[in-house]
Amino acid sequence: MRIQFTKMQGAGNDFVVLDETRSSLGLTAAHYRFLGDRHFGVGADQILTVRPSPAAGIDFEYIIHNADGAEVEQCGNGARCFARFVREHNLSNKDILRVQTKKGVIEPRFAPDGRITVNMGIPRFDIADTSNLPDIAATVSMGNPHAVILVEDVNTTEVAALGPQTQQSGYFPQGVNVGFMQVNGRHKIQLRVFERGVGETLSCGTGACAAVVSGIRLGLLANAVEVETRGGLLGIVWAGEKNDPVWMSGPAVTVFSGEIQLPNFIA
Repeated sequence: MRIQFTKMQGAGNDFVVLDETRSSLGLTAAHYRFLGDRHFGVGADQILTVRPSPAAGIDFEYIIHNADGAEVEQCGNGARCFARFVREHNLSNKDILRVQTKKGVIEPRFAPDGRITVNMGIPRFDIADTSNLPDIAATVSMGNPHAVILVEDVNTTEVAALGPQTQQSGYFPQGVNVGFMQVNGRHKIQLRVFERGVGETLSCGTGACAAVVSGIRLGLLANAVEVETRGGLLGIVWAGEKNDPVWMSGPAVTVFSGEIQLPNFIA
């Protein structure tokens, strides 16, 4: 089977985006793994699929698969790329989209200057009891689970070792994304994230949201924070109250489009 795809990136977090608004491609986990493979496929952290509206008042459905083929709940950098893809492929000209994800509805918004801001929803803090893991400063769900660890220097932190160690601790039966946050002031942090099913990525939008929310709750950060990732800058705003949503802004760039022949994998 030969399919069309678009390669996109948001602050270095890279994606293969697929259009299933007209018909389903019927892909298996093996196909998603192939597309994400950087040697044999296109190469990506996640594969994003645009599907038709599943209900009244919703514009599209947003499906996310990690490079290991597993479906996941949310991807913040991907949400901005999703919105850019929809606009560039003339699927919608709305400035505000309502998009169904596995864990709720998000709202990507186009600013007059072309930047995209996303309402990432309300954070949850009851995802795990990690009181016996003193290295973890906080746990939070942004539709997907995150553990945030405070570090003095993200550049010297052994992310490749500590990320899997935390994921395999037994406290997160559904897995967890592990963020390593260096606080450089009340309005700026540096962040590295070791993601479920991917490994360390150049950027993680939901990870940036989780880190900033955690820092605000710990009294370390103001309500608007610039997050420096290895792939670029993200802006996160959270008013700090229990029912307040988190807002994220950042880049969303189309890299190239093409076609690829998929192997005949068996489900």
